[in-house]
Amino acid sequence: MLRQSRRQFLKAAGAVGIGASHVLVAKTRASSSRNEAAAVKARTNPKISKIRVAQIKVYPEKGRLEANFEKLTSILGVIERNEDVDVFVTPEGFLDGYVSTEEMVTKETIAEYAIDPLTSKYSQTVSDWAKRNQAWVIFGCARKSKDGVFNTALVYDRGGKLAGMYDKTHLQNHDLKYTPGKHLDVYDSDFGLFGVMICADRRWPETPRTLTLKGARVIFNPTYGMHGDLNLCMMRTRSYENGIFIVFTHPGQALITGPKGEIASNSGDESLTYTVTEIDLSKAPANTGGHIVDRRPDLYRL
Repeated sequence: MLRQSRRQFLKAAGAVGIGASHVLVAKTRASSSRNEAAAVKARTNPKISKIRVAQIKVYPEKGRLEANFEKLTSILGVIERNEDVDVFVTPEGFLDGYVSTEEMVTKETIAEYAIDPLTSKYSQTVSDWAKRNQAWVIFGCARKSKDGVFNTALVYDRGGKLAGMYDKTHLQNHDLKYTPGKHLDVYDSDFGLFGVMICADRRWPETPRTLTLKGARVIFNPTYGMHGDLNLCMMRTRSYENGIFIVFTHPGQALITGPKGEIASNSGDESLTYTVTEIDLSKAPANTGGHIVDRRPDLYRL
């Protein structure tokens, strides 16, 4: 009944498909954060503030797309039968198993593990699930294009439309087999603006800061690499200094940190294949308060 009532509400509110293909690329003017906040408020009107976020907590198999997709669809089936969620997030590179770490995979051969989201049976199935369940999906995969292969998070809206594709921007070591991403966009939804960053992107404070200045109250962070105590400190700091929620989704850890640096949820339980957490985005001041508003960008110059 909860699932039905939520979906009925979303339909009544006209929330399904809001901003479906609209990627917001705001100009970051460091010296006018208050004006930016006003502009953001004017161009988005969230229908809801509380969202239920599902995070996959399963290790994929290196290079085995079909096997990994079976794992994904199995979990999607369980969630469809038992849960009511607004956003579903996979770890980084879940479809290919983050195969770039393997020595046998090179910059020339990594395309063998990549998909074209516009034609792939895998992405179509995810799109269908998003539409059927009226949920946003952040889906990690290797993406092939004319410009190379990207480490990508596909963003599907509640109507199953491809709302955007975020490509990992900060590449080191084995990630150099990918082509670096070229944008830090935010996306409009029925729960407001949100951002996406992938794994190591979080190590550079400029990444979440940029997304916050563009209006994000929550950042979805698919990852595969480092997790544990150091990462926990980093994620709490990134949330605190920006006044946002960060949904860190790793095969071994489902972590959500809040705008005051608190831990909203943190599960490393190996018996769980996914977690579901409700967060209230109205508690995230983002670029309308806290450290963002009180910055001194007039001094931040070398």
